[in-house]
Amino acid sequence: MITGINHVAISTRDVDEIVAWYTEAFGFELLSRGGWEAGNPMIDGIVGLRDSAAKTAIMRCGGFNIEIFEYVSPVGSPNQADRPASDHGYTHFCVETNDIDADYVRLQGLGMTFHAPPTPRGSIGTLRACYGRDPEGNIIELIEFVGDSHPLRDGRS
Repeated sequence: MITGINHVAISTRDVDEIVAWYTEAFGFELLSRGGWEAGNPMIDGIVGLRDSAAKTAIMRCGGFNIEIFEYVSPVGSPNQADRPASDHGYTHFCVETNDIDADYVRLQGLGMTFHAPPTPRGSIGTLRACYGRDPEGNIIELIEFVGDSHPLRDGRS
């Protein structure tokens, strides 16, 4: 029986840089660092690659986990920084805030680019939201609940 979602994973060109950015931008806590050397058939089977090697980090913020991979072998291709959110596959993850306007300004100062400013209060029901991109183009949604009733809300006030 599935008991819940454990983590989202991101492949990056520089694990140290992205760990520092997520720590400063969202307050993620670094839980562990690790990785593996090439020549491990068990891991190659899991990730579906030959002779893979990577540096890894696991981070957590508010019960949400991110696993970060910097593949040393094979070296990954850069993310399409302007990849449309409508393309199939992973599109974004979302962080909840209690002050979307302040976080929007703060994250812009850290280099996060946004598609548009946060939605005005009441314009899309009981939440406010905006999409932005981390330094490698991954889409991150900021969401602020402005009412008690929404399917994404888990009962926190």
